[in-house]
Amino acid sequence: MSGAGRGQAADPRARGLVELAPEVSAALASGRPVVALESTIVTHGMPHPENLATAREVEQVVRAGGAVPATIAVLDGRIRVGLDDATLERLATAREVMKLSRADLAFAVATGRAGATTVAATMICAALAGIHVFATGGIGGVHRGAETSFDVSADLDELARSPVVVVSAGAKAILDLPKTLEALETRGVPVVGFGTDEFPAFWSRASGLRAPLRLDAPEEVARLVLAREALGLGGGMLVANPLPADQEIPAAELSGPIEAALAEAAVERVGAKDVTPFLLRRVVAATAGRSLAVNRAIIRNNAALAARLAVVLSAARRS
Repeated sequence: MSGAGRGQAADPRARGLVELAPEVSAALASGRPVVALESTIVTHGMPHPENLATAREVEQVVRAGGAVPATIAVLDGRIRVGLDDATLERLATAREVMKLSRADLAFAVATGRAGATTVAATMICAALAGIHVFATGGIGGVHRGAETSFDVSADLDELARSPVVVVSAGAKAILDLPKTLEALETRGVPVVGFGTDEFPAFWSRASGLRAPLRLDAPEEVARLVLAREALGLGGGMLVANPLPADQEIPAAELSGPIEAALAEAAVERVGAKDVTPFLLRRVVAATAGRSLAVNRAIIRNNAALAARLAVVLSAARRS
């Protein structure tokens, strides 16, 4: 893992635009494990104060696993990699925060707008900082009806570009999961079911789709990462980490609420970046808040695995 000087980005072209928290900078400089965390869960994923409590909780999970958490956001014209508690609280209560992906990340930096990073933007910023493991809830993908709407998340292209391992509970269940897996294969992105032969569907362990690859231990994932680097294959990979069985919502219970939400979105002509948060809000309402509680369990579960992987990977790089 490439190191960064104190407060500097690993990529010299980004120095002055990327600010590393002292703890993150010190960890990277010494080769200690760091886990990147997105900030859209804080600004767009949950209401206050649950968003702030979840962000703090996830950071603590990473610390308990032996790694340093690095929540990423754009504030005051700089990409901030690692947020102190006061800044995290500021973000959790801020209004008019942009939801950033590759297309508008530089815009927020250039204009001084506050921005929360999606999966794609977090991968970009993590790679700039020299962080190679990232924990999220579920990635974006190919939306249902994309054959006419062309609505495909930038997350998929970013997984093919940025050398970051993304630990998630598969892709969001509101998506067209078969097409999402096909798009990842086309882009050459390894999709690894962690301890499972089946691709998880965010709130649910089962999607009915086979995971393209399977590994059962962080050490095995680390060996795959290092092999890909040695072969010069580039890009990232997706580690699909299913929830424990006692925490999931079975897919059969969610099909009705998801279909209803999709129909409502079509009637109201919800599009672009508004689609995912709209659908997730409708599913939260339909499940009487149960899906929101499962969201928190998902990110905790993924953060714990990401920390384990970061610890193993950093040790392997030092050996």
